[in-house]
Amino acid sequence: MTAKNPFTMPPVNRFTLFIFMLAGAVIGLGIITLFVFTVDHPDPAWPAYWRVRPLIITPLAAAAGAAAVYLFNLVMPKTGWLKMVTIVLSLIGFLISLWLGIVVGLDGTLWN
Repeated sequence: MTAKNPFTMPPVNRFTLFIFMLAGAVIGLGIITLFVFTVDHPDPAWPAYWRVRPLIITPLAAAAGAAAVYLFNLVMPKTGWLKMVTIVLSLIGFLISLWLGIVVGLDGTLWN
């Protein structure tokens, strides 16, 4: 009988990771689009292409958060209350990364 090492991580499925990251990026892009394209009269002090930065940074941050959700799900227990705790913590982590992406993307324009 061989001992099982509890510190090894299961193999990462790259396609599933890509799908999680794509979904996170789409969610981030959808949310930041609601903020950016509802501005009717931007401040003249803002740069000419002020919309580009939030439309790039927020989906990248959301994709990174979604990748963290996938990695949390890889190592989470399969049953019990720890599974629910892991799901809640991974979703909170995704929301924090989405929020930070929005803050950094809108810094100096809508977020002052």
